[in-house]
Amino acid sequence: MRAGTGERGAGSGDWGPGTRDQEKTCALQPARPESRPGPRPPVPGPRSHSGFSLLEVIAAMLLLAIVFTALMQVAGGAIRLTQNAAAHSEAAMWARSLLDSAYVGEPIRPGSSAGQFNAKYRWRLNVTPWNLAGIAPPGASLQLYRLDLDVRWGPPGHPRSAHFRTLRLGGPLRSGAASAAQGAP
Repeated sequence: MRAGTGERGAGSGDWGPGTRDQEKTCALQPARPESRPGPRPPVPGPRSHSGFSLLEVIAAMLLLAIVFTALMQVAGGAIRLTQNAAAHSEAAMWARSLLDSAYVGEPIRPGSSAGQFNAKYRWRLNVTPWNLAGIAPPGASLQLYRLDLDVRWGPPGHPRSAHFRTLRLGGPLRSGAASAAQGAP
């Protein structure tokens, strides 16, 4: 007997009618698998095709379009920076050429001059006497001059410019040029 129930169970030797037959049929049938949570096997039919949904394809194309746009803007910015750097380099080359050749075969004279290197670049040169203490003392054999060169290019409404400055050693100022240089900025 089972404890507390008053029934006889398996192992007590007393079998009720048909219990052995049920046991034999159960022994011959395969055991049922327990129901476990998890993925179900694919159901055959039109829905069993694996692939991307239309929403996934649209989202991927949208992401690619955003990334492509950003890359094109970065590339465009890099091209503009390269062109700007090339223009500044060309202006520096023109300025160096002018400053190296200015007043080589002739005496330096204070004043202003302007011109064009080519159709794109124009320049303005200001020459003034330079001395830390002011005007050089009378009778000095040499005088320093400051050459200020402005190079401009681009459209007149939005010109680009570069400024270059150097010192050049020249002969002394003459009395008439000294009074003109004192009035110069």
